[in-house]
Amino acid sequence: MVQNFHLPPTGFGPGSQPSSDDGVELEYMPLPSGMRTYSPRLPDLGDRTRAAAALALMTRIADAADRVAVGGAAESFDLTALDPANLALIAETMGQGEVSLKMRGKPAVAAQESVFAGVWVLTGVGVNRIEVAPIPTLARARAFNPDRPAIGVLAGRKAGVVNAPAIFAELIDKSLVFADGAEPHVVNLTLLPHTEEDLGWLDEAMGQGSVTILSRGYGNCRITATAQANVWRVQFYNSMDTLILDTFEVTGVPEVAIAAPEDLADSARRIREVLEAIR
Repeated sequence: MVQNFHLPPTGFGPGSQPSSDDGVELEYMPLPSGMRTYSPRLPDLGDRTRAAAALALMTRIADAADRVAVGGAAESFDLTALDPANLALIAETMGQGEVSLKMRGKPAVAAQESVFAGVWVLTGVGVNRIEVAPIPTLARARAFNPDRPAIGVLAGRKAGVVNAPAIFAELIDKSLVFADGAEPHVVNLTLLPHTEEDLGWLDEAMGQGSVTILSRGYGNCRITATAQANVWRVQFYNSMDTLILDTFEVTGVPEVAIAAPEDLADSARRIREVLEAIR
């Protein structure tokens, strides 16, 4: 027989359970926060006649993004001829996206992805330009130039080095046969048994290349080229900057740093939307 339900159940919900004797309250880890998302940037144009050069350049950038999205070569646009007002308009419109790069060498060059994926602002001594590409071409060219040479098995074998030589041999084997377009080969250190001495030995053995990449989203992804061709160290941190995934990746450039064709096509559309709104 089904009885009518008259009273709500008791003993459930906040405040229904007694506090612990020691007075300690249950604390939860904070959830990820601060993810960057796209929002249109509509700069104050002021005198449109003085901004003609910047507007024309942004039109060319949008057209280039369309071409690169369908497999075209990277395209570069020199900013040094623009006057301060037009440079300021370009800078305000481009903003800062999720990915930044440092490329050591002569000259050292920094690259900052704009809010339009695949549109990069490159700066350095004698360098001030915008490049439309999945990743700046200079990053590919300089990545494995040794900033700290790879010394391989000559690295000092201290007590506690256990699995590093086997990991090193696997990475070298995969890097020597890697070809452009091949699937990345990932060695997940987080899932492999290793010691701190192993990590130190691998760092010394692999050396360091000339490109460092930071990709921001939920937390950070820090990508460092080694001095061994096609080998990168890829480390993921959560929003509290705690390392949650540590890998070596054998590839041309890790995919997490690359603007996809769909991103570039979307950037072309968004740039045109901004131009339409401010003209």
